[in-house]
Formats: sequence, structure tokens, C-alpha cells
Amino acid sequence: MTQPPNQTRTRCSWANGDPLMEAYHDAEWGVPVHDSRELWEMLVLESFQAGLSWRTILHRREGFRRAFEGFDPAVIAGYGPDKVEQLMQDEGIIRARAKIEATIGNARAYLRMKAEGRDFSEFVWSFVGGSTVVNDGLVLPAQTEVSQALSKALKAEGFKFVGPTIVYAFMQAVGMVDDHHPDCFRRADASA
Repeated sequence: MTQPPNQTRTRCSWANGDPLMEAYHDAEWGVPVHDSRELWEMLVLESFQAGLSWRTILHRREGFRRAFEGFDPAVIAGYGPDKVEQLMQDEGIIRARAKIEATIGNARAYLRMKAEGRDFSEFVWSFVGGSTVVNDGLVLPAQTEVSQALSKALKAEGFKFVGPTIVYAFMQAVGMVDDHHPDCFRRADASA
């Protein structure tokens, strides 16, 4: 049985009207991610979203991947002032010095946790008991008690640009919560 074309699918309304957003929604948003490095990459991208739209970030994601050398925390942790200046000139990313510097610091925090034998995936997923929290999909909060707690814990680890609203968007993106609309075709299988 073949699936209907994407245009005929009922999806969350925020994803409609932009082919890249539709593809992201259909294949990625809300799908549980347990790979520590991938989780860290998404947290970095969400931190760059602060004050902007996810559409803006998504349309520059490949530019971010190129500029930040595949989001390798070990490489990024070694960035110094010269690399920051180079990134500030890169039109393929959001050129916000504080966010760039936060990314470097966040790479160092990630690596410190790893050196201490703490898995980043286990750390973040522990805040939802290791499995996806399924919400009603009708009320989409900007933040929750869980995102506030995870935000506080990340900040205690030295992470920056990880406020509770950014963290909640991260949780939605990586499938820690399922906020797909009840009529969305992804609702039934996003948490699988």
C-alpha cells in the first residue's frame, strides 16, 4: 500500500506551507532520539532559535552543520577567539556572538559529563522517566515543570541558552514529549 502524497496528509498546522518544515515535521519532529551527540546537536540548534523561529534555524541547519564541523563536541570545545570571529562572518548561520560562545561552552560541558562517565542521553531522558510523555496535542505550553527542571539541571552543568522555553522546544523536537495534534498523521507513530 502506498502512502498518500504529503500534501494530502493532515499534520500539525505549524508545519504546513513550507516544504522543508513539512519534511522536518513528517520525518523528525517528535521522533524519540537517544543518541547523545544527536541530542546535543539539537540542543545547540534550539539554543540558536532563541528569539527566532524554528523555520529560520531549519533553513540554515546545513550551514550550521558545515560551520560547526558536523557538531563534533570535541572539535567545537577547542574553538578559540579566532574561530569565533570566523563564525561571526559566516552568513550560513545565525551570527550571534553570545550563542556561538555558548555553543563552545556547551561542548565543553557535554565533554565534561562524558569524561565523568555520564551519558547525555540518559541524563536528559531521565527527566521523563526514559519514555515519551504523550500530551493532548491541543494545548502546547511554552514550558512545563519538567522543562524548568531540565533547564535548571543543564545550567548547573554549565550549559547556556537553555532556558525552560528552549528546553521544552528541544523536548518536543527529540520526542521526549509528543505534542502532535490529535488529527496529525504522525501522532499515532511518532512515539513508536
